[in-house]
Amino acid sequence: MFGRNKKTADETTEPETQDAAAEDQTKRSPQPKGTPTPTRREREAARKRPLVPDDRKAARLAQREHLRELRQKQRVAMETGDEKYLPPRDRGPQRRFVRDWVDARFGVGEWMLLLVLAFLFISFVLTDEARLVMSQVLWLFVLAVIVECWWVARRVRKQLEAKFGEVEKGVRFYAAMRSLQIRRLRLPKPMVSRGEFPS
Repeated sequence: MFGRNKKTADETTEPETQDAAAEDQTKRSPQPKGTPTPTRREREAARKRPLVPDDRKAARLAQREHLRELRQKQRVAMETGDEKYLPPRDRGPQRRFVRDWVDARFGVGEWMLLLVLAFLFISFVLTDEARLVMSQVLWLFVLAVIVECWWVARRVRKQLEAKFGEVEKGVRFYAAMRSLQIRRLRLPKPMVSRGEFPS
């Protein structure tokens, strides 16, 4: 008599625990109707990934293809200014503002490289006195470029503080370096015309 009651009690508690486990599984990952609930073994097998792939050559080729696609997207982003695929150095609203502001102005820094190259070629045909005068003019130009870089960094900082409130680290150096590049060779490509300053 007591054994029969004990057996029935076990039978009643066992389905309850099974129902509770099934409900817990469905709560964790709801499955669409009509599909069997995956077992624990199937779930663990789906989560497991080998640390080292079986086919290393195929994995290396896949990684190389992925990097090639990423470089292609970055190259297109450099041409179009797409923020999603730009390198971290050029990403963000403050960097975009700095690029637009520097690209909208006329500066002497962008001509420095061309002037230095011209001086190097011309110096072969000049006399010593003319070469000395040209070198002094070149040093004055370099000094003017340094002053301009300082002014650009200071001006950009004020513009960013007025627009964004807080200035990111390295933005002033970013503006100074971009002002030294020839406009046609700047990357990302300029998106504004001369005189079209950002608001």
